[in-house]
Amino acid sequence: MTTTPMDGGQALIRALENEGVDLLFGLPGGAILPVYDPLIDSSIRHVLVRHEQGAGHMASGYAHATGRPGVLMVTSGPGATNAVTALCDAHLDSVPMVCITGQVPVGAIGTDAFQECDTTGITMSVTKHNFLVTEAQDIPRVVKEAFHIATTGRPGPVLVDIPKDIVDPGNPASAMEWSDDIEMDLPGYNPDTGVDKADIAAAADLIRSAERPVLYVGGGILKARAAEALRQLAELTGIHVVTTLMARGAFPDSHDLCLGMPGMHGNFTAVTAMQEADLLVALGARFDDRVTGRLDGFAPDARIVHVDIDSAELGKVRRADVAIRGDCRVAIEALVAELQADGLGDADRVAWRSRVSGWQERFPLVYEAWVPGQALKPQYVIERLRDLSPDDTIVASGVGQHQMWASQYWNFDHPYTWINSGGLGTMGYAIPAAIGAKAGMPDRMVWAIDGDGCFQMTAQELVTATVEGFPIKVALLNNSYLGMVRQWQEMFYDERYSEVFLSKDVPDYKMWAQSMGCEAMRVDDPDEIDAAITKANEIDDRPVVIDFRVMAEEKVYPMVPSGATNSDLVVPPLQADQPR
Repeated sequence: MTTTPMDGGQALIRALENEGVDLLFGLPGGAILPVYDPLIDSSIRHVLVRHEQGAGHMASGYAHATGRPGVLMVTSGPGATNAVTALCDAHLDSVPMVCITGQVPVGAIGTDAFQECDTTGITMSVTKHNFLVTEAQDIPRVVKEAFHIATTGRPGPVLVDIPKDIVDPGNPASAMEWSDDIEMDLPGYNPDTGVDKADIAAAADLIRSAERPVLYVGGGILKARAAEALRQLAELTGIHVVTTLMARGAFPDSHDLCLGMPGMHGNFTAVTAMQEADLLVALGARFDDRVTGRLDGFAPDARIVHVDIDSAELGKVRRADVAIRGDCRVAIEALVAELQADGLGDADRVAWRSRVSGWQERFPLVYEAWVPGQALKPQYVIERLRDLSPDDTIVASGVGQHQMWASQYWNFDHPYTWINSGGLGTMGYAIPAAIGAKAGMPDRMVWAIDGDGCFQMTAQELVTATVEGFPIKVALLNNSYLGMVRQWQEMFYDERYSEVFLSKDVPDYKMWAQSMGCEAMRVDDPDEIDAAITKANEIDDRPVVIDFRVMAEEKVYPMVPSGATNSDLVVPPLQADQPR
């Protein structure tokens, strides 16, 4: 075995190169500075962000779009704490990510040294795993382990905290011997993707006998790269599919069996079909409260088949009649083989298909027509964005009303084209996530659909997009309010609008975007929408921001009120008289 002497900083960069890292999002500072010197000579491209939270969301957007782990590197103290929100976001949405943080020298840990914090302690609950490395010789092994943990089993963020002295070439503690023969040491971590044949057979039996089955598809389908397998299962069985907020695109919206998104702001048919089902086949979904509504009233007559790579999810919220621990793709392929071998059963689903078709006919997604003198309809803006952009456009969203409208009114026919913050609901996610997606998929069009509240949290990353050459496009649905909060205050707080109005005139978004190097437009009239979008889609040498002035009064429908069951779904006023 041959070894090469080097310092810890050089070893860290080489270890990242060995993991196939091509992009690194980060911001240097004192504790991580020694690592930035060997980075100059590396094949890894570094993207200099304007805030560490932006680095984390860029890494997340990169991971969502490419399927490869996103990587960020920040300094100690505030650098690390600024990244915590992005780590928590990735943890809740099972996004593979590796975060390198600087730390004060080993001997100074625990002394309240300058820019010291207990990074591993702070992030323990929001990472899949984290490491504090105290010897330079351990750096290659820990980096390899970090990527392995982040990308296997249930994916998630892993943090590696690196004290400054073990990467500083001027310190004897950084001296180490590099060897290409790196062995991991992870006793007890043995993720198993296989599935139990008896469980598959039991699930197949439930499918054969079900008269009102629904495939309840979550983000785990995308993490497992199982979109094609899912389509095969749906077409083989003829079972309708609902795709949660995190699974949009996993099954084509244009497919006859697709019912769309369920949940608090899901469409009527998806929500009601789940509620009335006699079998839910949950694939990579975790029975999130936004999907179930009040749990004791959720799908009361449904038996449950639950497939998840993480055994902790099985039975956590809803007891499964058949619980299958394993990789979703492996499980679906096994189910398909079982059903093909022993038949599909003879359950009569004619009446069920008729009911579903009736719901689709009576309760499509609708909104009231625009009236001259009104501000723009946000739903119409998204419809025009959808129709004027390539069908494989990657869409990133912030969190709030615009997120729900984007999920509802964009047609997702390709997997890995919808990027948003689901579990944590992180405002400000869209712009940095879109940059990360564009960095990973430079040949694809990337639109960020954002609200004015979200935009003001992370808009500075448009400077990063301009300087680093990531020509994303931003559709700003600007209603001068924190829109979703306003909707709740109007519906449930007697229109008492407490601290929800932002400003109609400050900032000037067009001028702000221009100052960050973007092409910028403002649209107030429906007749100007198409021209603005067409112009934006033709620009590919700089970011574009369009300030769409939309109605503040517009609400997201349908809606399951907080604390209500899914049977209490509130439909738009236009459909209030329709029989259910």
